[in-house]
Amino acid sequence: METETVGTPAGDARITWYREAKPARAVVAVSHGAGGGIEVRDLRALAAALPARGYTVALVEQPWRVAGKKVAPAPKTLDAAWTALWPALEKPGLPVVAGGRSAGARVACRTARELGAEAVLALSFPLHPPGRPEKSRAQELTGAGVPTLVVQGGRDPFGRPAEFPPGTELTEIAHGDHGFAVPKKAGVGEAESMGRLTDAVASWLDGMFG
Repeated sequence: METETVGTPAGDARITWYREAKPARAVVAVSHGAGGGIEVRDLRALAAALPARGYTVALVEQPWRVAGKKVAPAPKTLDAAWTALWPALEKPGLPVVAGGRSAGARVACRTARELGAEAVLALSFPLHPPGRPEKSRAQELTGAGVPTLVVQGGRDPFGRPAEFPPGTELTEIAHGDHGFAVPKKAGVGEAESMGRLTDAVASWLDGMFG
């Protein structure tokens, strides 16, 4: 694990790299959401599992988070920071998969085509605000313009799997909420849920990079 600070118009961003000794096939760059950092369960699980399967993981902290602020800035500011740090993600000379959870997934979708991302990994994509399905953000998802995998909790109030547009490539984490937490009564542990998530992501990546 190593960290790198990258200057952006919105302030310094931070990339934490997780690499494997053997040659990697791609960089999977994943940013956090508006309510937490890179310490959340799904990002930790990806960082722990993917390097051994041939993928470098870059966990990206947006400048507002690095600065210790509690409220994320406007989408344009998030997109500008992500765009500015993209060359650092390309530096290893590998294909880059743009990823994020929640608000980070929206950033990845909005900028993928412009930045030349190979694909988008959208964790807990916020399809709409809770209880407001009429405020759909489906256009951001479908407009990514590159292969996209959505990993969504079965009871995510920001969009349950069945609400996504037809044709969406989606893996459901049964009983998971927006943070992929699963209630004890479901009889499924966190390790099992995160294993399903990492296996689905790795299989999807293998389908693109062999």
